[in-house]
Amino acid sequence: MRNDDPRPHLPTTESAVTAVREIAAEYRLDLTVTDDIGADRTSRRTAAGAFTVLDADGSLPHEAFVELGGSPAVTVQVFPEDDAKVTVDGVEFADVPRDAVPAFLRSVYGGRAHVKARFFPPGEWLIVPLPGDETYKELIFPGGLSPWLARNVR
Repeated sequence: MRNDDPRPHLPTTESAVTAVREIAAEYRLDLTVTDDIGADRTSRRTAAGAFTVLDADGSLPHEAFVELGGSPAVTVQVFPEDDAKVTVDGVEFADVPRDAVPAFLRSVYGGRAHVKARFFPPGEWLIVPLPGDETYKELIFPGGLSPWLARNVR
């Protein structure tokens, strides 16, 4: 994160979930949160031994999976390693910094996210612009254009 970055720092998984809850309330969206706490429960800790709850440094890893209701269908998986995976109508954005998640969701729900189509070579991309000239762009696989994505083609 740059020093002039206006985004709030989200130091923990719980702080990121709280920020997502605020956005859900702002846009009047239903929200479901599933928490996985402990090295034996989080998805990236497959090397953790049986019944091992703490990481080697003694910390207790916390991961959350958030489902937001409404259109588009959005899920956010917040990892203990300061990043998240955001999925928008089946389009996955991996390695989104945890601090960028609120701005990412505001772009999606605020109407700034859009689909860019190209004839040659053919393809469609979901583009999510964030403040500060930061943009996330992911390919939409053939046949993956949902009604929400189709409405947002530019």
